[in-house]
Amino acid sequence: MQGEVPVDVNGVPHGQPVLDSLVALLDLERIEENIFRGVSPASSTIRVFGGQVAGQALVAAGRTVPEERRVHSLHAYFIRPGDPSIPIVYEVDRTRDGRSFTTRRVVAVQRGKTIFSLSASFQIDEDGIDHAEPMPEVPAPESLPTFGERLGESLSKLGPTQPRPIDVRYVTEPPWVSRENGPREARNQVWMRADGALAVPDDHLLHVCIAAFASDMTLLDAPLARHGVYWGLDDVVGASLDHAMWFHRRFRADEWFLYDCASPSASGGRGLATGRFFSQDGQLVATVVQEGLLRVNG
Repeated sequence: MQGEVPVDVNGVPHGQPVLDSLVALLDLERIEENIFRGVSPASSTIRVFGGQVAGQALVAAGRTVPEERRVHSLHAYFIRPGDPSIPIVYEVDRTRDGRSFTTRRVVAVQRGKTIFSLSASFQIDEDGIDHAEPMPEVPAPESLPTFGERLGESLSKLGPTQPRPIDVRYVTEPPWVSRENGPREARNQVWMRADGALAVPDDHLLHVCIAAFASDMTLLDAPLARHGVYWGLDDVVGASLDHAMWFHRRFRADEWFLYDCASPSASGGRGLATGRFFSQDGQLVATVVQEGLLRVNG
């Protein structure tokens, strides 16, 4: 990150320099026609963040597709933990180029082993029937405390917090607070946006990849809320297992969107969570489904 980096009230870096670092992270190096290389931030934890590898894999797929074809869905599996200390190689299989749809498969490789796989479908713009569920009634994002303000005194209990390229404002009570009162509804609502301005406003792929990155940040909070536990404060072991997204309408990742998450089921050491992205004007722009490993001990 270049220049002076703003910090939140809890001292965690955020804002435009941190967002610029995320954009640089998504700008993969092309090694061969269908092979790309990505890296992880120097501040990474012991394993690569799932949203990062999903966003980078989608960039790799999109770099082999004509610009007029926009991604409308992705389906991914997290196979092995990624090592943030070494580069990740992304190999793209140009599965099909049809008249309306383009399909790509991507595998992410470290030390000769696949750590992640993704299938993505792209489509030309077409007219058709149009309807969507309405956005829940929630407070405006500007009226809500910042993520740092919400953390407050809990920061010392939760441990080190990474630089935040995504501005997150909790609508529902944060799960590290609600756990003090025990189990509650399996729901988690936050406003999100890229914490700064994206230099190329019409780069559809970049906006979608940043949304994919953000979608892995708070999704599994919903099943944890149902049981009154939270990462770092209870004996919880978790990881993303698979992840799917459908992109319904155009949006900008540097404008507010509501991420409405719920968990219909948890069993067998796994939790299922669904999420809906709504633009601030109420349009449903994306849907997310993820199953995660959730082992709660004690």
